[in-house]
Amino acid sequence: MELAILNTAGKDTGKKIVLNDTIFGIEPNDHAIYLDVKQFMANKRQGTHKSKERAEVAGSTRKIKRQKGTGTARAGSIKSPVFRGGGRAFGPQPRDYSFKLNKKLKQLARKSALTYKAKSQAIMVLEDFSFEAPKTKEYVSVLNNLKISDKKSLMVLNETNKNIYLSSRNFEGSKVVTVSELNTYDIMNCSNIVFIESSLSELQKED
Repeated sequence: MELAILNTAGKDTGKKIVLNDTIFGIEPNDHAIYLDVKQFMANKRQGTHKSKERAEVAGSTRKIKRQKGTGTARAGSIKSPVFRGGGRAFGPQPRDYSFKLNKKLKQLARKSALTYKAKSQAIMVLEDFSFEAPKTKEYVSVLNNLKISDKKSLMVLNETNKNIYLSSRNFEGSKVVTVSELNTYDIMNCSNIVFIESSLSELQKED
């Protein structure tokens, strides 16, 4: 697939770039995408949830009524889960939700996600640019020129650019990442991907 390279005004520069079929034209694997996104979301979980069990609840340890003759079930502690204010039975405990995925599976998932975006013509290529200072207004202007300011977008840079990153940070619905940070979740979570020319070259060089 061949794409035109645009400038920040949204105009065609006359240059073209060819998308590598080994990255943007494979047979997508939906299960690989599912596993990679599941891992990404799991790794973000803090896992600090906790409820008190009967041994941890404050309260008296005396037997609250006699064993027999009350006509109700026997009860030995006010901290029992059956009583209001008692401990919780089998409640959540702190845990680590992260799990391992093979590197090749994650690469397959990312390529599958990029292939879906290429098929839906949701990929744009922008010539390299920078801002003299962080200005959200200038960043929004670029998105307006590309006609994607009202959509969820992902901009991929070749390397960290502080001015572009800070310009985008205050604009909801748009995210800026470097090639090394590009992941399946972000690709699937946006409507349009904007590759800076050098970042696309770097991505295709990695393969």
